[in-house]
Amino acid sequence: MTVTLDFPELFGWESIPAAAIFAVLYSPLFVVFLYKIIHERQRVLFTMTLFCLIRVAAFTLRAISIGVTSVGEDEGVFIATEVLFSVGFFGLLYSAYTLVLDRLELCDDNHPTSTIGDILHFARNRRLFRLALVVAMILGIVGIDMTSSNPTSSTGTTLRKASAVVFLILTIVQVLQTVVLIRAEHSNKDPLRNPHVSLFFGVMALLLLVREVFTVATINDLSKANDEDLWYPLVALPEWLCAVIYTIPGLIPPKVDNPPDLPLYTQGYYQT
Repeated sequence: MTVTLDFPELFGWESIPAAAIFAVLYSPLFVVFLYKIIHERQRVLFTMTLFCLIRVAAFTLRAISIGVTSVGEDEGVFIATEVLFSVGFFGLLYSAYTLVLDRLELCDDNHPTSTIGDILHFARNRRLFRLALVVAMILGIVGIDMTSSNPTSSTGTTLRKASAVVFLILTIVQVLQTVVLIRAEHSNKDPLRNPHVSLFFGVMALLLLVREVFTVATINDLSKANDEDLWYPLVALPEWLCAVIYTIPGLIPPKVDNPPDLPLYTQGYYQT
C-alpha cells in the first residue's frame, strides 16, 4: 500500500493568498534591480536581482503546492521550494556584509580597540565569511532533504540546527559590524559624508537578526517554525523589507571610473 503525503499540509503551509501576495511584491523589486543592472553592472545588483527572482519562484511554487493536490504530493517540488527559500538568504546577508565593509574601509575610525573589535576585524575577511555562508547553506539543504522524507530524522534536524546557528552567528557579526559603521560615520567630521545611509544598514541588520533568531528559536518545533501566523511576519516580511531598503538611492553606490586625482568618496559613498 502506497502512502502519499500532502507536504504543504504536513509542514504547515496553508495560505495561498499570502504566498501569492509575496510573489507579487517581489516582482516589481526584481524589475527595479534588473533595470539598475542595465545601467550599472555591479555584483550586488546581480545578487539582489537573483534574490528577488528566487523569491518570486519560491512563493509561486509554495502557492501552487498548496492549491494543486498533485503538486503538493510531489516531494521534489517541496524540496525545491524549501531550497529556494534557504539559498536566497545567502545573497541577502552577503550583500549587506560587503556593502558595510566597503563603507567601513573609508572610515578613519573603523577598528574599535577591544577584544570584540579584534574579532570583528578578523571577521572582515570576505573569503572566510563567504565560506561560512556556503557551509551553512549546504548544511541547510542537506537537512531539508532529509527531513522532507522523514520529518523525525535526527540527522536532518541536526544539520538544519547547525545551518541555522551558523547563519545566526554570521548575522550577529553583521549587526556588530553595522554598529561600528554607524559610530564611525557619525563621528566623522567630513561634511560631504552622508551618515544616514549607515542607519538604513542598521535597520536591515536588525531585520535579518529577527529572521534568524526566530529560525533558531523554533528549530526544534516544526509546527511553530512553519506557523504562517509567525513565519510571514518574522521571516518573509523582514526579508522583503530588506530588499526594499536596497532600492533606497545611495545605499548601493554607483560604479564610477574616477580620474586618479579624485577622492574615493566621489564613487557614491558620500552625498554630493
